[in-house]
Amino acid sequence: MRDIELPRKILIGKDVIYKVDEIVSELDRAGRPLILCGKTSKVIAGDVVSEKLKHPVYIINDLSIDEYNLIHRHVHESEIRYVIGIGGGHILDLGKIIAYENKVPFISVPTVASHDGIASPRASPKIGQSISVQVHCPLAIIADTKIISKAPKRLLASGIGDVVSNYTAVLDWQLAHKEKNEYYSDYAATLSKMSAEIVMDNTDKVDCNITILVEALISSGIAIAIAGTSRPCSGAEHMFSHTLDLICERSALHGEQCGLGSILTAYLHDSVWKRIRSSLKKSGAPTTAKEIGIPVGKIIEALVKAHKIRKRYTILREGISEKKAIEAAEETGII
Repeated sequence: MRDIELPRKILIGKDVIYKVDEIVSELDRAGRPLILCGKTSKVIAGDVVSEKLKHPVYIINDLSIDEYNLIHRHVHESEIRYVIGIGGGHILDLGKIIAYENKVPFISVPTVASHDGIASPRASPKIGQSISVQVHCPLAIIADTKIISKAPKRLLASGIGDVVSNYTAVLDWQLAHKEKNEYYSDYAATLSKMSAEIVMDNTDKVDCNITILVEALISSGIAIAIAGTSRPCSGAEHMFSHTLDLICERSALHGEQCGLGSILTAYLHDSVWKRIRSSLKKSGAPTTAKEIGIPVGKIIEALVKAHKIRKRYTILREGISEKKAIEAAEETGII
């Protein structure tokens, strides 16, 4: 049995941020909200949401355990009815986790399109661990394309990398289904792969039409919700990225690392790694270790160790040799 949970309301377009009060009313969310945002996202969108809902924002200064516990106490003491996350991946993930653990709904208000956490029922807390955890799907998503289009180009390229990596995630899922008889959803896999295909075919248009990327990221999150697992959008390329987060003193953006991981794992699958690399290059996303500032040795180490990050059957299976990792990285031009 699968329990499919999807958002009740999704708004995409210019100035939709000003409809936040209407959405809250439509969803019958009377009561006090917890409005989470960072200092930058407060100026970009938080102040508007605060004014519309007549409640102050809670500014996240860092993602430490102490602040995490402080937010929890605030939720209990203030009798919070719902949580709104405004910002990028870290803020949205934190909001989803706080909402999930306190059994209240979450509303997602992205200010950047850097990864599929906008809509997915998964979160990577970056507090004590790197891998993602299960949470509830956002009750609503308010994606103001006027705001998102003004985000730094590097963040948009990261979002493209995250969507494009769906391609190899599906290949891994198909492999696990074939060799291990793992559950597989044709619908979820097709939706995820279609999102990757559309973005790969339109990377040169994303700058002038950010809706292409936003819709693809939301569709990716929906695919995860339908599948009941992150499988449609997370395979060996994500395990590679999570491993880099653990072993590097300073890792790159999630989508940047997943993009490189997708090139590498597509090569190992003997699939379309050149097409993936080409689409990333067109978008301005990095395609080499040097471009993301990660030493060659860490790239190889991450590829060799990635299979240990979680129990998930992928093209890496029980691990690959250092020789094979170097071959993949050199042949694809990553190093």
